[in-house]
Amino acid sequence: MDEKIKFEIEFPIHASPQLLYQYISTPSGLSEWFSDNVNSRGELFTFIWDDSEEKAKLLSKKSGERIKFRWLNDEDDTTSYFEIRIQVDEITKDVSLMVTDFADEDEVDEAKMLWENQIADLKQVLGSA
Repeated sequence: MDEKIKFEIEFPIHASPQLLYQYISTPSGLSEWFSDNVNSRGELFTFIWDDSEEKAKLLSKKSGERIKFRWLNDEDDTTSYFEIRIQVDEITKDVSLMVTDFADEDEVDEAKMLWENQIADLKQVLGSA
């Protein structure tokens, strides 16, 4: 199996870190923009889109700051994950979402576009588009 490529994208967002954290860390928040529906049982999150669903394990989270998941369908790949991190500039207080994810070499551009669309949906929900 080929190594997946790690990539990171930064999305400036006009919203408070506290509000943003609710949208990236709770099933109800995630279902507003990331997938059609999200269920969670402890560390296990189920993301539902139309007629498909993916399960992800919550690897770590730091309140008000970041959340990290690993898709369970990547059992043979224990190194890849996706993380959404809230970053606040010390001086300007500008807020950005930093997304770290992994994709196969030929799918990196597609994965980045998917994130751009997802974050555009989030900005719409937040009213900061």
